[in-house]
Amino acid sequence: MTTAVRHGAQPVRDGGRAFRLLWAGQATSNLGTSVTSVALPLVAITVLDASAFQVAALAAATWVPWLLIGLPAGAWVDRLPPRALMMCCDAVSLVLYLSVPLAAMAGALSTVHLFAVAFGTGTASVFFKTAYQVLLPSLLRPADLPAGNARLQGTEAITQIGGPGLAGVIAGAFGAVWALLFDAGTFLVSGLCLLAIRPPAITTTAKTAKKPLRQQVADGIRFVGRDPYLRVFAVYGAASNLGLVAYQSILVVFLVHDIGLGSVAVGAVVAAMSAGGALGAFVAPALGRRLGTARATLLCQLVAMPAALLIPLTGPGPGLAAVVAGGVLIGTGVVAGNVIKASWRQVYTPRQLLGRVVASMHLLNFGTMPLGALIGGALASWLSVRAAIWCAAAWLALTCVLLLASPIRRRRDLPSKPEEQNTKRSATNVGCPKQIR
Repeated sequence: MTTAVRHGAQPVRDGGRAFRLLWAGQATSNLGTSVTSVALPLVAITVLDASAFQVAALAAATWVPWLLIGLPAGAWVDRLPPRALMMCCDAVSLVLYLSVPLAAMAGALSTVHLFAVAFGTGTASVFFKTAYQVLLPSLLRPADLPAGNARLQGTEAITQIGGPGLAGVIAGAFGAVWALLFDAGTFLVSGLCLLAIRPPAITTTAKTAKKPLRQQVADGIRFVGRDPYLRVFAVYGAASNLGLVAYQSILVVFLVHDIGLGSVAVGAVVAAMSAGGALGAFVAPALGRRLGTARATLLCQLVAMPAALLIPLTGPGPGLAAVVAGGVLIGTGVVAGNVIKASWRQVYTPRQLLGRVVASMHLLNFGTMPLGALIGGALASWLSVRAAIWCAAAWLALTCVLLLASPIRRRRDLPSKPEEQNTKRSATNVGCPKQIR
């Protein structure tokens, strides 16, 4: 198998058919994923009577694959056609989520089954998310990437508003397991949209193909490790995701057991918390243009992370405003920052290294998530659910120090290309052309 490198293929504008198909498929799939984010823990709690730690461990199982296969997945994505790989991931996820309602009908659903589904779909997500970052720049011109990323993440944020509410309605009317059937159907739609995409022609470079997988993985790690901007984003992402998942993994338990909400109300509250993501995606391109990409990224994180301190202040009735306000501010800052960083990274990183750079950063960004989920569950069992959320919120507020102490603080805009020394080393390592986009 050879490494895929595109030569001479002209990307379409962001209004093109290929991008619209990708956008439609992702919107549908993200709606299903948003439904599952509430439905899966509800299945564990209401059907299998799972404890807070078991629910947190279930969330951890979704992210463990990033630790196990995150790095080699990046090398494989650079070798394989990204669209075909994403279609295979959709098919695997469809079958796994479909198995839950079928097992429930047969009276064979168990906690082990849910863990297997979480781990399997998490594994598919590793390849899908990495391939997605490689496919998108082939469909958009560099100047269109911020708008394209904003549309995709804005749509994802909107689905996160509607998805939890839909999950609550389905769970209340038919049972939580049937919400997963809906998610299975969305993966079918996503796969069909990808099938209809005709990406630019792809050629290969034989020199890169001869390199062992281990060496190709190392090239991506070295590039991230030597670059002062990619490195700080990777470390910051790891630290902040640790705290985000620590409270998110027990949020449903908190709302059900501590606040006393039912399935429909839980869906409504989580949907309201997700509204900030749509706002963040909407304002991200304008923030990057007016403030500069570096300043806008820093501002987004300074808004988002301290807002987590509002969540443990939640109480019944009017007290629910605290969790909603915290969620909205976190969503606004995190999504706006993600749009700016993703668009910058897709242009900044040499194309032939993009899959491995994404995977290397995701290893840190997503690799701490299972640890965060387990920490959240352990603290909830040892102290209390509310105390565990206080600990996670305090940690999130402190993570901003990492960005304030980095070179990003002194810049208006993030650089448009890597430092010359890092670029030359990477070009030598991967046998790529000296001219890098």
